[in-house]
Amino acid sequence: MFLTRLYYRFKPWIPRTLRMAVRRHQARRILARSGHLWPINEAAASKPAGWPGWPDAKPFALVLTHDVESQRGLDQVRPLAELEMELGFRSSFNFIPEGSYQVPPSLRSWLVQNGFEVGVHDLHHDGHLYRSRQSFTRNAERINHYLKEWGAVGFRSGFMLRELDWLHDLDITYDASTFDTDPFEPQPGGTQTIFPFTVSNGKSRYVELPYTLPQDSTLFLILGETGPEIWKRKTDWIARQGGLALLNVHPDYLQFDGPSQPGKTFPVAWYRNFLTHLAEQHRGAYWPVLPREVARHASAALPLRAPGSPPPRRICMVTFSYYESDNRVLRYAESLAARGDSVEVLAVRRSPEQPPEEVIRGVRLIRLQDRFDKSTKGKLGHLLPVLRFMRSCAAWIRQHHREQPFDLLHVHNMPDFIVFAGRYAKSRGARIILDIHDIVPEFYAAKFAAKPRSPAMGMLKWLERASARFSDHIIIANHLWRDRYAARTNTGDRCSAFINNVDSSIFVPAATPRQDGKLIVLFPGGLQWHQGVDIAIQAFKEVHHALPHAEFHIYGDGIMRESLIAQAQAAGLADCVKFFKPQGLREIAKIMASADLGVVPKRADSFGNEAYSTKIMEFMSVGVPVVISSTEVDRHYFNDSVVRFFESGNAGALAAAMIDLLSDPEKRRQQAARALVYAHENCWDRRRDDYLEIVDSLCGDPKSPPPAPPVIKPPPVRPTPEAAPVG
Repeated sequence: MFLTRLYYRFKPWIPRTLRMAVRRHQARRILARSGHLWPINEAAASKPAGWPGWPDAKPFALVLTHDVESQRGLDQVRPLAELEMELGFRSSFNFIPEGSYQVPPSLRSWLVQNGFEVGVHDLHHDGHLYRSRQSFTRNAERINHYLKEWGAVGFRSGFMLRELDWLHDLDITYDASTFDTDPFEPQPGGTQTIFPFTVSNGKSRYVELPYTLPQDSTLFLILGETGPEIWKRKTDWIARQGGLALLNVHPDYLQFDGPSQPGKTFPVAWYRNFLTHLAEQHRGAYWPVLPREVARHASAALPLRAPGSPPPRRICMVTFSYYESDNRVLRYAESLAARGDSVEVLAVRRSPEQPPEEVIRGVRLIRLQDRFDKSTKGKLGHLLPVLRFMRSCAAWIRQHHREQPFDLLHVHNMPDFIVFAGRYAKSRGARIILDIHDIVPEFYAAKFAAKPRSPAMGMLKWLERASARFSDHIIIANHLWRDRYAARTNTGDRCSAFINNVDSSIFVPAATPRQDGKLIVLFPGGLQWHQGVDIAIQAFKEVHHALPHAEFHIYGDGIMRESLIAQAQAAGLADCVKFFKPQGLREIAKIMASADLGVVPKRADSFGNEAYSTKIMEFMSVGVPVVISSTEVDRHYFNDSVVRFFESGNAGALAAAMIDLLSDPEKRRQQAARALVYAHENCWDRRRDDYLEIVDSLCGDPKSPPPAPPVIKPPPVRPTPEAAPVG
């Protein structure tokens, strides 16, 4: 934001020709880097939890908006509105209250009388609206004055700058200052959704409407497109996904008469062509609606709170992980946001291309730093980034809790002691959940071959106890660990087990099977020793000999990646054992669904013996059979009716199991069908309410002692021993 604000401070002194030349140069570089996410980001198609669809079962909704930035634009408002009325459309016009022009009340009245909507566009449109929290609060009073005077309920910031939390100062029903994907904007982080979502701070809420079709200025003035084909293509895609097609066209840039000026205007015929495409190709298939009506529909549909349910909460999550690929964190955050809570997640960045902040399906994601500095290695190389992250989290939480207190902090290990980043907020009433993804002492012992009575193990167990005492409730990733952890920390009365239940809205079977003639075996996950991927590569040599068209695809990263690549090359498997970079949760779900067989080859003589692997249930949820090693934790939850076990560490047994299933399509189909039923019976939908109950039980009166939250310890989710017939 600093560079953005600096740019707009000096913008009046920069010649427009120079500004546009620089922007076009930058746009070419950005497009080369972000072409896979613009104009269509496939991940944005995921529907919000509980989304009921559009009124009258319409496949998608269409919203047309216009930002009026100059006197020229004001002069062309009426011709533009008449063009839309001629073609059967209505739209919203957003005016700058204290800009370079004055909006005649008669024009606003004419628009409203003819079925259009009027909204407020910034205050001065000078890029300074978000200069400071104090100045925004002062400007909000002026903006609210115009909202009331104009009878407006919607707002959009100039230049699509935004601080969504600050907008609660405005008396609005909706804001439209975000987008699903647009790397060309000053704040490029998109919402990654083509659906409206709510923004709540626990006291007030509004609906956010992202624009989902590229702005006209970007498309025609910056990128130099010569027609509306990108608008058409993306609208067709949004229609298939059931989303919101929201377009922003500036009347300032339309050329009604005479030739257009490249880089300054574009022919109005291009906009007419797009509207004609809508009328002809999607006739009767969309909900033509004003933004205030979309906000009204979304506000009623999205809170998902029953009458008498607790008020919205303000919640901060902390995780030293990549949020987009962390199923456990993502499902908690999205479940809270879906019911109207304000959720902010402090996480780490996978690559420099990712923005430091963005909103994803109603969750505000703040990436504070990169996870690891690849130049550092060993124990210290792992510890220093964690300490730096903890310090950054503590400072961020302190600052934002002062501005507006959090009700709850949900902190995810590893390591446990990150929970102390919430010390300031806890001392002032916030409750703390510590979520144990992995038990640290056992993980450390497996990773660094530490002896049970070593000083390091003693220190880790002391930190484990201290972190547990500091927390109001502890959630642990499986029942075996829950019992051990509760006994070791004396927290049995406030300790719950939540396995990594799969989000069934993300992990779904593939719509159509692959037709490439290959047999794809897949492993998606961390490349550490206890995962046993080296055993799978060793086994695959025999698989490839028996089935030459089989391939082993490995998606992941970790300390063993280079040695695993070398192992595959040494075994002569470089052409059939292929390594890919990690993917986000929604992307990897689609990749998993297209596989023929999943493999989870954990070692039973290490940390993996008790570490529950989410990958198993993910494969089951997408309808792909899975071969797994016989570990204590997996024997606790599964049996041979839904998975194929092999003796852990035995490459020959793993090869035989893979060959058997790959050679028999019907056997794969039957196992996958039984597993799919089991996965549906044990998905996140069945545990979501248990988690929300814990949150609500903790978020009581901050002056009272923490209530005893419900201790949820369901029986192990084993299937019945008998394999049900599948026909």
